[in-house]
Amino acid sequence: MRNLDLALDYLKRASVRLRALDVLYRGESWADVVRESQEVVELALKALLRASGIEVPRIHDVAPVLHAERHRLPESLAPHVDDLAEASRQLRRDRELAFYGAEDLTPGEFYARADADRALTYARRVVELVSHHLPGAS
Repeated sequence: MRNLDLALDYLKRASVRLRALDVLYRGESWADVVRESQEVVELALKALLRASGIEVPRIHDVAPVLHAERHRLPESLAPHVDDLAEASRQLRRDRELAFYGAEDLTPGEFYARADADRALTYARRVVELVSHHLPGAS
């Protein structure tokens, strides 16, 4: 379960994707910012779980795992676990809708700048927190 190299790879990929979000944001592709922010958060949080020796679930929202295993996470992250879980939970809700839409919802018309701002804030915060608390992260 504890493979620090894999955890660092997840975090690196999350960080690169975070930078890519700026391109989507500048293009005003709000739905894509929301969708890709979810993936950034998922990768970063799974890096944290893996580095903490916690089995990484094959689900998109790891909030329940963060809460259940908070005692195994770095102690310095304790004040932030609820915020990390909230980012995971909130962005998971929009994952498919932002990508595929629905018969009665077109993602490009539904999502607005405010949605992208919220998602981007979550993504930046999660990557920042995980980066500061993961051994070997730069």
